[in-house]
Amino acid sequence: MTSKTSSGQLIVPSSDKGIKVDSSIVAKAYREEIKVKVEALKKKGVEPPLLVGILANKDPAAKKYAEWTGKACRADGLRYDLRIVDDPINVEDTIIDANDDPRVHGIIVYYPIFGHEESFSGVSHDDYLRDTISYKCDVEGLCHLYRTNLYRNIRFFDYPRNTQKCLLPCTALSVMKLLEASPGCSDSSRPIGQKMRGKIVTVINRSEIVGRPLAAMLANDGAEVYSVDISSIYLFRNGRLEKCEDETTETCVRKSSIVITGVPTKAYRLPTHWIQPNSTVINVASFKNVDEDALLEVPGVVYIPQVGKVTVAMLERNLVRLFDNFHSSGSQEQTRKESSSWYGNALQLYTAAAVTFMLGMQLALRR
Repeated sequence: MTSKTSSGQLIVPSSDKGIKVDSSIVAKAYREEIKVKVEALKKKGVEPPLLVGILANKDPAAKKYAEWTGKACRADGLRYDLRIVDDPINVEDTIIDANDDPRVHGIIVYYPIFGHEESFSGVSHDDYLRDTISYKCDVEGLCHLYRTNLYRNIRFFDYPRNTQKCLLPCTALSVMKLLEASPGCSDSSRPIGQKMRGKIVTVINRSEIVGRPLAAMLANDGAEVYSVDISSIYLFRNGRLEKCEDETTETCVRKSSIVITGVPTKAYRLPTHWIQPNSTVINVASFKNVDEDALLEVPGVVYIPQVGKVTVAMLERNLVRLFDNFHSSGSQEQTRKESSSWYGNALQLYTAAAVTFMLGMQLALRR
C-alpha cells in the first residue's frame, strides 16, 4: 500500500519489506492536467490536438500499445487516428503525408517494422523512419533534432527566448517521472541538472529507444549511470561516456540505489540478492526481469513492475507540447512575426546593408 505526500512522492509505509507500486497513481496526475488543457481549448472553440498512429506490423505488443494509446487519448479528450499500412515499404510515404497535413499535430509509429534490417539509407531502416518524422510532429521525441539536443543536454530549441522545450522519449521520460515521485531518488529543491547528484544508477538496457536516452537523461540530472548491455558496460557521467573494463553487472547493481531493468527476453532474471535495501527498482521490459516475491523481501525496496501507463501519459503530454509549440494560434503568430522580421538580428541587418551598398556601387560604375 502506498500514500502520497504533497510533493507527490510515493511513501513506503514499512522499512521491513519492499513494496510494489502501481504506476497509475503517477500517470493519473499528468492525465488530469491533459484533460484540463483540452477543456480549455474546447471553451475557446479549438479542436483538441490530433495524434496519428501508424501501424505496419503484426507484433502483438505493438498492436496492444496502439490500442492503449487510442483508448487513453479518447478518454482524455484528445483525438486519435490509427492508420494501418499493409506494406511496410509504404510507411515512409504515410509519415510524409502526415507531416504535411496541417490537421495532424503528432505522429507515432509502432515499431519494430524493419527491425535491424539493412537499408539503402542507413544501417537500420527503422532509425531512418524515426528521422523522417518532422520535429513538429514527433510525439516520441526520437527524431534527430531531439536526440541530438538530449545528448548535448540542450533543453530548449528556441534560444535565446527559451520558451519551447525539447521533447524527450516517452518511455525514458516516464521512468524519470516515476523516480521524481519515489522517495529519495530526486531532490526537487536542487537546481536543474543537479536533482540526482550523488545517486548511482544501473540501467540494464542500452537500446536507442529506451536505455541510451534514459542513461543520458539521468546523467543530465547529475547521476552517475552504469549502462549495461549484453557485451559491455559504460559509465554516463557529466556529459561523458567511459568504458568500464573492471565492472560487472553485479558490481554495478550492488553499488546502485536505483536499478532499471529492460531486458526484452522472458528468460532473464536479475539476481535479487544484488539489490541493496531501500533501493528503487523499475522494470521497463515487457517481461518481468526480477523475481517479484524475492525482491519484495528486501527491506525498503520500492518496486515498479510496469511503466506503460506513465509512458502513455507522457505521450499525451508530448502531443500537447507539440500543439503549444508549433500548431496553436499563439505559436503560429510568433512564427509569422519571426518570418516577417527579416531584420531581426544584427547579422541580417549588416548583410542587407552590405548587399545594398555593393549593388549601388555597381550601378554607379556602369554610369
